[in-house]
Amino acid sequence: MKLSVSNPPLKLPVPRGFFLSAKDAVLGKNYELSVVFVTSTEMKKLNTRYREKSRPTDILSFPLSPTSGEIIFCLAEVTEQARVFDRTPLNFLKFLFIHGLLHLKGLRHGSRMEREEIKFRKKFGI
Repeated sequence: MKLSVSNPPLKLPVPRGFFLSAKDAVLGKNYELSVVFVTSTEMKKLNTRYREKSRPTDILSFPLSPTSGEIIFCLAEVTEQARVFDRTPLNFLKFLFIHGLLHLKGLRHGSRMEREEIKFRKKFGI
């Protein structure tokens, strides 16, 4: 297993099985992935530092090498965005995870990424 989860939230069960299956499907079994949950304050600092946006965001993804990366979630932002899109926090977390994996795969926002998101959402019933 090449998946680690740090600082899991108490308010939402972390879908480790889904994370591992989705990671393997999108990036391969040998890809090493770290998933980290942070506070809004921590996420704001990261978003400011790496994207020059002085506000928290729901997810950031960082490729560390061709075979490893990190996805960082802010549960407060995930929960808020889930409300905006009329989804459960768990469903939206899974959607964002796929989105982050596709960024780690090298895809950028656009029609190709949307097609891939739809494919994997269907595959995993999201």
